[in-house]
Amino acid sequence: MRFRDEYRDADTARKLADTIARTATRPWTIMEVCGGQTHAILRFGIDQMLPDGIELIHGPGCPVCVTPVDFVDKAIEIAELPAVTLCSFGDMLRVPGSRGDLLRAKSRGADVRVVYSPLDAVDLAAAYPDREIVFFAVGFETTAPANAMAAYRARRAGLANFSMLTSHVLVPPAMRAVLEAPDGRIDGFLAAGHVCTVMGTREYEPIAHAFGVPIVVTGFEPVDILEGIYLCVRQLESGRNVVENQYARAVRTDGNGTARAIMGEVFRVVTRNWRGLGDIADSGLALAGAYAAFDAENRFGAVVSKDAIDAACISGAILRGESRPTECPAFGTRCTPDQPLGVTMVSSEGACAAYHRYRRADLGTPRQ
Repeated sequence: MRFRDEYRDADTARKLADTIARTATRPWTIMEVCGGQTHAILRFGIDQMLPDGIELIHGPGCPVCVTPVDFVDKAIEIAELPAVTLCSFGDMLRVPGSRGDLLRAKSRGADVRVVYSPLDAVDLAAAYPDREIVFFAVGFETTAPANAMAAYRARRAGLANFSMLTSHVLVPPAMRAVLEAPDGRIDGFLAAGHVCTVMGTREYEPIAHAFGVPIVVTGFEPVDILEGIYLCVRQLESGRNVVENQYARAVRTDGNGTARAIMGEVFRVVTRNWRGLGDIADSGLALAGAYAAFDAENRFGAVVSKDAIDAACISGAILRGESRPTECPAFGTRCTPDQPLGVTMVSSEGACAAYHRYRRADLGTPRQ
Protein backbone atom coordinates (compact mmCIF):
# COMPACT_ATOMS: atom_id res chain seq x y z
CA MET A 1 0.00 0.00 0.00
CA ARG A 2 2.88 2.37 0.72
CA PHE A 3 4.13 1.90 -2.84
CA ARG A 4 0.76 2.78 -4.37
CA ASP A 5 0.25 5.73 -2.03
CA GLU A 6 3.62 7.12 -3.07
CA TYR A 7 2.54 7.33 -6.71
CA ARG A 8 -0.92 8.64 -5.89
CA ASP A 9 0.16 11.29 -3.42
CA ALA A 10 -2.02 14.35 -3.98
CA ASP A 11 0.58 16.89 -2.82
CA THR A 12 3.20 15.46 -5.16
CA ALA A 13 0.71 15.49 -8.02
CA ARG A 14 -0.21 19.14 -7.40
CA LYS A 15 3.47 20.13 -7.23
CA LEU A 16 4.12 18.44 -10.54
CA ALA A 17 1.13 20.18 -12.11
CA ASP A 18 2.43 23.53 -10.83
CA THR A 19 5.89 22.74 -12.21
CA ILE A 20 4.39 21.95 -15.63
CA ALA A 21 2.51 25.27 -15.57
CA ARG A 22 5.71 27.16 -14.76
CA THR A 23 7.68 25.32 -17.43
CA ALA A 24 5.26 25.64 -20.35
CA THR A 25 5.49 28.92 -22.24
CA ARG A 26 3.38 27.90 -25.24
CA PRO A 27 0.75 25.29 -26.17
CA TRP A 28 1.85 21.67 -26.62
CA THR A 29 -0.05 18.58 -27.70
CA ILE A 30 1.01 15.26 -26.19
CA MET A 31 -0.37 11.83 -27.09
CA GLU A 32 -0.47 8.96 -24.62
CA VAL A 33 -0.20 5.60 -26.40
CA CYS A 34 -1.83 3.38 -23.82
CA GLY A 35 -5.45 2.77 -22.91
CA GLY A 36 -4.47 2.22 -19.28
CA GLN A 37 -2.93 5.68 -19.18
CA THR A 38 -6.05 7.16 -20.80
CA HIS A 39 -8.24 5.68 -18.07
CA ALA A 40 -5.89 6.93 -15.35
CA ILE A 41 -5.87 10.42 -16.85
CA LEU A 42 -9.66 10.60 -16.79
CA ARG A 43 -10.16 8.74 -13.52
CA PHE A 44 -7.83 11.01 -11.56
CA GLY A 45 -8.59 14.20 -13.50
CA ILE A 46 -4.99 14.62 -14.61
CA ASP A 47 -5.97 16.52 -17.76
CA GLN A 48 -7.95 18.94 -15.59
CA MET A 49 -4.88 19.65 -13.45
CA LEU A 50 -2.83 20.82 -16.43
CA PRO A 51 -2.48 24.45 -17.48
CA ASP A 52 -4.36 25.79 -20.47
CA GLY A 53 -2.47 24.95 -23.63
CA ILE A 54 -1.23 21.52 -22.60
CA GLU A 55 -3.51 19.14 -24.48
CA LEU A 56 -3.56 15.38 -24.08
CA ILE A 57 -4.60 13.34 -27.10
CA HIS A 58 -5.65 9.71 -26.74
CA GLY A 59 -3.88 7.45 -29.21
CA PRO A 60 -4.39 3.90 -30.54
CA GLY A 61 -3.28 2.35 -27.27
CA CYS A 62 -6.06 -0.19 -26.81
CA PRO A 63 -5.18 -3.55 -28.43
CA VAL A 64 -8.77 -4.74 -28.37
CA CYS A 65 -9.90 -1.55 -30.09
CA VAL A 66 -7.50 -1.84 -33.01
CA THR A 67 -8.29 -5.49 -33.75
CA PRO A 68 -9.90 -5.33 -37.21
CA VAL A 69 -13.37 -6.51 -38.12
CA ASP A 70 -12.11 -9.36 -40.28
CA PHE A 71 -10.30 -11.08 -37.39
CA VAL A 72 -13.41 -10.91 -35.21
CA ASP A 73 -15.45 -12.37 -38.07
CA LYS A 74 -12.91 -15.17 -38.52
CA ALA A 75 -12.98 -15.93 -34.79
CA ILE A 76 -16.78 -16.23 -34.92
CA GLU A 77 -16.60 -18.41 -38.02
CA ILE A 78 -14.13 -20.76 -36.33
CA ALA A 79 -16.06 -20.85 -33.06
CA GLU A 80 -19.22 -21.97 -34.83
CA LEU A 81 -17.57 -24.97 -36.46
CA PRO A 82 -18.35 -28.40 -34.98
CA ALA A 83 -15.86 -29.90 -32.52
CA VAL A 84 -14.11 -26.55 -32.05
CA THR A 85 -13.53 -24.66 -28.81
CA LEU A 86 -12.43 -21.05 -29.20
CA CYS A 87 -10.62 -19.57 -26.20
CA SER A 88 -10.26 -15.85 -25.66
CA PHE A 89 -9.63 -13.24 -23.04
CA GLY A 90 -12.92 -11.81 -21.83
CA ASP A 91 -12.42 -8.35 -23.31
CA MET A 92 -12.74 -9.73 -26.86
CA LEU A 93 -16.19 -11.29 -26.44
CA ARG A 94 -18.17 -8.11 -27.15
CA VAL A 95 -15.94 -6.56 -29.81
CA PRO A 96 -18.20 -6.10 -32.86
CA GLY A 97 -17.50 -7.76 -36.18
CA SER A 98 -19.63 -7.42 -39.29
CA ARG A 99 -22.07 -10.07 -38.02
CA GLY A 100 -22.19 -9.66 -34.27
CA ASP A 101 -19.67 -10.65 -31.65
CA LEU A 102 -18.33 -13.75 -29.93
CA LEU A 103 -20.80 -13.43 -27.07
CA ARG A 104 -23.70 -13.72 -29.51
CA ALA A 105 -21.98 -16.67 -31.17
CA LYS A 106 -21.78 -18.30 -27.74
CA SER A 107 -25.49 -17.67 -27.20
CA ARG A 108 -26.14 -19.47 -30.50
CA GLY A 109 -24.31 -22.53 -29.20
CA ALA A 110 -20.69 -21.94 -30.15
CA ASP A 111 -18.16 -23.25 -27.63
CA VAL A 112 -16.49 -19.96 -26.67
CA ARG A 113 -14.55 -19.98 -23.41
CA VAL A 114 -12.93 -17.19 -21.45
CA VAL A 115 -9.41 -18.04 -20.29
CA TYR A 116 -7.05 -16.06 -18.09
CA SER A 117 -3.87 -17.29 -19.77
CA PRO A 118 -3.10 -18.72 -23.22
CA LEU A 119 -1.56 -21.64 -21.36
CA ASP A 120 -5.08 -22.53 -20.20
CA ALA A 121 -5.93 -23.14 -23.86
CA VAL A 122 -2.88 -25.40 -24.21
CA ASP A 123 -4.05 -27.38 -21.18
CA LEU A 124 -7.51 -27.74 -22.75
CA ALA A 125 -5.94 -29.09 -25.93
CA ALA A 126 -4.08 -31.69 -23.92
CA ALA A 127 -7.22 -32.63 -21.98
CA TYR A 128 -9.54 -32.85 -25.01
CA PRO A 129 -7.60 -34.37 -27.93
CA ASP A 130 -10.84 -34.96 -29.86
CA ARG A 131 -11.57 -31.21 -30.11
CA GLU A 132 -9.83 -28.39 -31.97
CA ILE A 133 -8.74 -25.79 -29.40
CA VAL A 134 -8.14 -22.33 -30.89
CA PHE A 135 -6.75 -19.40 -28.91
CA PHE A 136 -7.59 -15.89 -30.13
CA ALA A 137 -4.22 -14.17 -29.65
CA VAL A 138 -4.69 -10.41 -29.53
CA GLY A 139 -2.60 -7.65 -28.02
CA PHE A 140 0.47 -5.47 -28.09
CA GLU A 141 3.97 -6.57 -27.16
CA THR A 142 2.78 -6.95 -23.57
CA THR A 143 0.82 -10.16 -24.16
CA ALA A 144 3.00 -11.51 -26.99
CA PRO A 145 5.53 -13.38 -24.78
CA ALA A 146 2.85 -15.44 -23.01
CA ASN A 147 1.12 -16.18 -26.32
CA ALA A 148 4.45 -17.18 -27.82
CA MET A 149 5.03 -19.50 -24.89
CA ALA A 150 1.66 -21.15 -25.56
CA ALA A 151 2.69 -22.03 -29.12
CA TYR A 152 6.12 -23.12 -27.88
CA ARG A 153 4.62 -25.47 -25.29
CA ALA A 154 2.07 -26.86 -27.74
CA ARG A 155 4.86 -27.68 -30.17
CA ARG A 156 6.96 -29.29 -27.46
CA ALA A 157 3.97 -31.38 -26.39
CA GLY A 158 3.04 -32.34 -29.95
CA LEU A 159 -0.52 -31.03 -29.62
CA ALA A 160 -1.90 -31.35 -33.13
CA ASN A 161 -5.32 -30.01 -32.03
CA PHE A 162 -4.07 -26.62 -30.81
CA SER A 163 -3.86 -23.48 -32.96
CA MET A 164 -3.84 -19.68 -32.60
CA LEU A 165 -5.69 -16.97 -34.51
CA THR A 166 -3.07 -14.26 -34.20
CA SER A 167 -3.73 -10.51 -34.43
CA HIS A 168 -0.77 -9.06 -32.55
CA VAL A 169 0.29 -5.47 -33.21
CA LEU A 170 3.39 -3.42 -32.39
CA VAL A 171 3.37 0.09 -30.93
CA PRO A 172 6.31 1.91 -32.61
CA PRO A 173 5.01 1.52 -36.21
CA ALA A 174 1.64 2.92 -35.10
CA MET A 175 3.39 5.95 -33.62
CA ARG A 176 5.15 6.47 -36.95
CA ALA A 177 1.81 6.24 -38.76
CA VAL A 178 0.29 8.88 -36.48
CA LEU A 179 3.25 11.20 -37.05
CA GLU A 180 3.15 10.68 -40.82
CA ALA A 181 -0.52 11.65 -41.06
CA PRO A 182 -0.86 14.85 -43.15
CA ASP A 183 -2.93 16.63 -40.51
CA GLY A 184 -0.90 15.37 -37.55
CA ARG A 185 -0.35 17.77 -34.67
CA ILE A 186 1.44 15.67 -32.06
CA ASP A 187 4.38 17.40 -30.35
CA GLY A 188 5.39 14.56 -28.04
CA PHE A 189 4.47 11.10 -26.75
CA LEU A 190 3.95 9.29 -23.50
CA ALA A 191 4.98 5.72 -24.29
CA ALA A 192 3.38 2.72 -22.58
CA GLY A 193 5.43 1.50 -19.64
CA HIS A 194 4.26 -2.12 -19.77
CA VAL A 195 5.18 -2.46 -23.47
CA CYS A 196 8.63 -1.08 -22.73
CA THR A 197 9.01 -3.47 -19.80
CA VAL A 198 9.07 -6.20 -22.44
CA MET A 199 10.73 -4.45 -25.38
CA GLY A 200 12.90 -1.78 -23.78
CA THR A 201 13.34 1.75 -25.10
CA ARG A 202 15.84 1.51 -27.95
CA GLU A 203 13.27 1.11 -30.74
CA TYR A 204 11.79 4.52 -29.87
CA GLU A 205 15.06 6.38 -30.40
CA PRO A 206 14.89 6.42 -34.24
CA ILE A 207 11.33 7.77 -34.06
CA ALA A 208 12.27 10.61 -31.71
CA HIS A 209 15.22 11.49 -33.96
CA ALA A 210 13.44 11.18 -37.33
CA PHE A 211 10.33 13.16 -36.37
CA GLY A 212 11.85 15.53 -33.81
CA VAL A 213 9.46 14.53 -31.01
CA PRO A 214 10.29 13.71 -27.40
CA ILE A 215 9.11 10.31 -26.18
CA VAL A 216 8.79 9.69 -22.45
CA VAL A 217 8.18 6.14 -21.19
CA THR A 218 5.65 6.52 -18.41
CA GLY A 219 3.92 4.43 -15.76
CA PHE A 220 0.23 4.38 -14.94
CA GLU A 221 -0.24 6.09 -11.61
CA PRO A 222 -1.08 9.82 -11.38
CA VAL A 223 2.41 10.86 -10.29
CA ASP A 224 3.94 8.73 -13.06
CA ILE A 225 1.84 10.37 -15.74
CA LEU A 226 2.30 13.92 -14.45
CA GLU A 227 6.06 13.44 -14.20
CA GLY A 228 6.03 12.04 -17.74
CA ILE A 229 4.15 15.10 -18.98
CA TYR A 230 6.61 17.37 -17.19
CA LEU A 231 9.61 15.61 -18.75
CA CYS A 232 7.99 15.86 -22.18
CA VAL A 233 7.17 19.56 -21.78
CA ARG A 234 10.68 20.26 -20.49
CA GLN A 235 12.13 18.69 -23.63
CA LEU A 236 9.75 20.58 -25.90
CA GLU A 237 10.57 23.90 -24.27
CA SER A 238 14.31 23.28 -24.67
CA GLY A 239 14.08 22.00 -28.25
CA ARG A 240 15.22 18.48 -27.38
CA ASN A 241 13.78 15.24 -28.79
CA VAL A 242 15.10 12.15 -27.06
CA VAL A 243 13.70 9.12 -25.28
CA GLU A 244 13.43 9.47 -21.51
CA ASN A 245 12.45 6.74 -19.08
CA GLN A 246 10.21 7.93 -16.27
CA TYR A 247 9.24 4.34 -15.45
CA ALA A 248 12.76 3.29 -14.50
CA ARG A 249 11.53 1.14 -11.62
CA ALA A 250 10.18 -1.34 -14.21
CA VAL A 251 11.72 -0.52 -17.60
CA ARG A 252 15.27 -1.17 -18.75
CA THR A 253 16.86 0.01 -21.99
CA ASP A 254 16.99 -3.49 -23.46
CA GLY A 255 13.73 -4.71 -21.95
CA ASN A 256 13.22 -8.33 -20.93
CA GLY A 257 15.69 -10.50 -22.82
CA THR A 258 13.89 -13.76 -22.08
CA ALA A 259 10.53 -12.43 -23.27
CA ARG A 260 12.04 -10.97 -26.42
CA ALA A 261 13.83 -14.23 -27.18
CA ILE A 262 10.66 -16.35 -27.10
CA MET A 263 8.85 -13.75 -29.22
CA GLY A 264 11.69 -13.83 -31.73
CA GLU A 265 11.54 -17.61 -32.02
CA VAL A 266 7.76 -17.98 -32.35
CA PHE A 267 6.72 -14.86 -34.27
CA ARG A 268 7.70 -13.02 -37.44
CA VAL A 269 7.03 -9.34 -38.25
CA VAL A 270 4.30 -8.68 -40.83
CA THR A 271 2.16 -5.87 -42.18
CA ARG A 272 -1.00 -5.66 -40.09
CA ASN A 273 -4.32 -3.92 -40.55
CA TRP A 274 -5.38 -1.73 -37.61
CA ARG A 275 -8.99 -0.81 -37.07
CA GLY A 276 -9.21 2.93 -37.64
CA LEU A 277 -5.67 3.22 -39.02
CA GLY A 278 -5.54 0.79 -41.95
CA ASP A 279 -2.55 -1.24 -43.05
CA ILE A 280 0.73 -0.38 -41.32
CA ALA A 281 3.93 -1.96 -42.58
CA ASP A 282 5.91 -4.14 -40.14
CA SER A 283 3.38 -3.45 -37.40
CA GLY A 284 2.20 -6.95 -36.56
CA LEU A 285 3.30 -10.38 -35.43
CA ALA A 286 2.35 -13.66 -37.09
CA LEU A 287 3.51 -17.17 -36.35
CA ALA A 288 6.91 -17.98 -37.83
CA GLY A 289 7.45 -20.81 -40.29
CA ALA A 290 8.47 -23.34 -37.66
CA TYR A 291 5.11 -22.78 -35.96
CA ALA A 292 2.97 -22.63 -39.11
CA ALA A 293 1.18 -25.83 -38.08
CA PHE A 294 -0.33 -23.90 -35.16
CA ASP A 295 -1.63 -21.05 -37.33
CA ALA A 296 -5.44 -21.11 -37.29
CA GLU A 297 -5.51 -19.38 -40.67
CA ASN A 298 -3.63 -22.30 -42.19
CA ARG A 299 -6.01 -24.73 -40.54
CA PHE A 300 -9.38 -23.00 -41.04
CA GLY A 301 -8.80 -20.64 -43.95
CA ALA A 302 -7.30 -17.18 -44.26
CA VAL A 303 -8.86 -14.04 -42.82
CA VAL A 304 -10.79 -12.17 -45.53
CA SER A 305 -10.39 -8.41 -45.29
CA LYS A 306 -13.53 -6.36 -44.89
CA ASP A 307 -14.62 -3.13 -43.30
CA ALA A 308 -17.87 -2.78 -41.39
CA ILE A 309 -18.70 -0.05 -38.92
CA ASP A 310 -21.85 1.79 -37.95
CA ALA A 311 -21.95 5.11 -39.78
CA ALA A 312 -22.71 6.94 -36.54
CA CYS A 313 -19.52 5.64 -34.88
CA ILE A 314 -16.34 7.74 -35.08
CA SER A 315 -14.09 5.23 -33.30
CA GLY A 316 -11.61 5.35 -36.19
CA ALA A 317 -11.09 9.09 -35.75
CA ILE A 318 -10.80 8.60 -31.98
CA LEU A 319 -8.12 5.91 -32.41
CA ARG A 320 -6.18 8.23 -34.73
CA GLY A 321 -6.34 11.02 -32.15
CA GLU A 322 -8.38 13.23 -34.48
CA SER A 323 -11.53 13.36 -32.35
CA ARG A 324 -12.61 12.95 -28.76
CA PRO A 325 -15.36 10.57 -27.65
CA THR A 326 -17.59 13.48 -26.66
CA GLU A 327 -17.57 14.69 -30.27
CA CYS A 328 -19.41 11.55 -31.38
CA PRO A 329 -23.15 12.18 -31.81
CA ALA A 330 -23.93 8.68 -30.54
CA PHE A 331 -21.83 8.93 -27.36
CA GLY A 332 -23.85 8.09 -24.27
CA THR A 333 -27.11 7.77 -26.19
CA ARG A 334 -27.07 5.23 -29.00
CA CYS A 335 -23.63 4.06 -27.89
CA THR A 336 -23.08 2.89 -24.31
CA PRO A 337 -21.00 0.09 -22.72
CA ASP A 338 -24.19 -2.03 -22.59
CA GLN A 339 -25.01 -1.39 -26.26
CA PRO A 340 -21.78 -0.29 -27.97
CA LEU A 341 -21.59 0.77 -31.59
CA GLY A 342 -17.81 0.65 -31.72
CA VAL A 343 -14.75 -0.86 -30.15
CA THR A 344 -13.65 2.20 -28.19
CA MET A 345 -16.80 1.83 -26.07
CA VAL A 346 -16.50 -1.97 -25.77
CA SER A 347 -13.02 -2.38 -24.36
CA SER A 348 -12.18 -1.67 -20.73
CA GLU A 349 -9.20 0.30 -22.10
CA GLY A 350 -11.15 2.17 -24.79
CA ALA A 351 -11.29 5.97 -24.70
CA CYS A 352 -15.08 6.10 -25.09
CA ALA A 353 -15.53 3.69 -22.19
CA ALA A 354 -13.26 5.88 -20.07
CA TYR A 355 -15.21 9.05 -20.85
CA HIS A 356 -18.51 7.26 -20.27
CA ARG A 357 -17.34 5.99 -16.90
CA TYR A 358 -15.58 9.08 -15.54
CA ARG A 359 -16.99 12.12 -17.36
CA ARG A 360 -20.71 11.53 -17.84
CA ALA A 361 -21.62 13.80 -14.94
CA ASP A 362 -19.42 16.59 -16.30
CA LEU A 363 -21.00 16.24 -19.75
CA GLY A 364 -24.56 16.04 -18.53
CA THR A 365 -24.96 12.63 -20.14
CA PRO A 366 -27.90 10.75 -18.59
CA ARG A 367 -27.10 7.52 -16.80
CA GLN A 368 -28.39 4.36 -18.43
